[in-house]
Amino acid sequence: MKPIIQGNVAKNCHPEGLLKAIDKQIAYVESHGEIYGPKKVLVIGASSGYGLASRIALAFGGGADTIGVSFEKGPGEKGAGSAGWYNNVLFQRRASEKGLIAKNFIADAFSDTTRQNVIDFIQQEFGGKIDLVVYSIASGIRIHPDGTRYQSTLGVCGQAFSGPGFELESQRMVEQTLEPVTKQQLADTVKVMGGEDWQRWITMLEQADVLATGFKTVAYSYIGPESTWPLYKDGSLGAAKAHLHNTADEINAQLQRISGNAYAVACKALVTKASAFIPVFPLYITLLYKVMKQKRLHETCIEQMHRLMLDHLYPPLGNVITDAQRLIRMDDYELRPDVQNVVELLRKQVTADNFKVIGDFAGYLQEFHELNGFGMAGVDYSDELDINTLVKEYSLA
Repeated sequence: MKPIIQGNVAKNCHPEGLLKAIDKQIAYVESHGEIYGPKKVLVIGASSGYGLASRIALAFGGGADTIGVSFEKGPGEKGAGSAGWYNNVLFQRRASEKGLIAKNFIADAFSDTTRQNVIDFIQQEFGGKIDLVVYSIASGIRIHPDGTRYQSTLGVCGQAFSGPGFELESQRMVEQTLEPVTKQQLADTVKVMGGEDWQRWITMLEQADVLATGFKTVAYSYIGPESTWPLYKDGSLGAAKAHLHNTADEINAQLQRISGNAYAVACKALVTKASAFIPVFPLYITLLYKVMKQKRLHETCIEQMHRLMLDHLYPPLGNVITDAQRLIRMDDYELRPDVQNVVELLRKQVTADNFKVIGDFAGYLQEFHELNGFGMAGVDYSDELDINTLVKEYSLA
């Protein structure tokens, strides 16, 4: 098997490689400090990226039992299935080997039916209470429980924004443009990617009395440097993230009855399935990676999520570390002036001929492939995969 990429979207995955990738993350967590944190955790959006890394960090770094919610496709008549499907199965197996509970719900996270099924499981088979909810949903469409369909739009507010990006399929630099969004598109994007669904989850869990005293919840966000603000912070994505940040304050007030807290986490720019979709942004990531690796500040998803849990959300002294706006700033290394000054110098030098070497394009490509189980040492990618065998070997318990 070889990786198949269309545009910037991976179209296949390799189960054995995905197991190697999960084991690599587990090995990192187990060798970098025990997390004295939650023991019963719900991760909404658990099958890849930040969500999967959070689940691995808490399970293998802190001994937490976990519930994961994600919407993934298994192997069958329509193909070999999604990487997230195998991540769920493989995480469950590794957690079970450690004697940990790892329940997967393959379902629509926006659905009240899914929420109720999760609540029923918590009450009947998970000890009745949870200590932490991680909200890490990346979706372009949301079906509201009232049946309304909302679709997000990547765009800017005001004039169109153009800049250099690259296409992974052809590995060439291209000019990319984000068009202005309408008021309706902006509102719909906030509905999909803002904090409304996160708050609905917490409200239903609270009403069902399954939140432990001292409960915490986090949702992942991004702010970025000023150079990216026209395409991110000042665009439709930024509006959704601003809503998410405000929702964190609302949920925080809501949870005071049980001495609970809610936080938005501003993360570092990383290679994820979601970030690969954003025009222009992947090129910035390659420049950032180049500089942060040179300064020995680089973090992958698992390194960032382990540091979040160990040092910020469950620090030894017990006080959650935030900025003045109550944001947990995991982008602190990325936004250091000495990092951004060099990134900006490199950005001004980028051309179609040099973009692969002036930035860390190879590192970006490697991390992108690892998300789908490719490029992992010790895997024989010349072996053929049989769909019927995959169906038998990778079913969810």
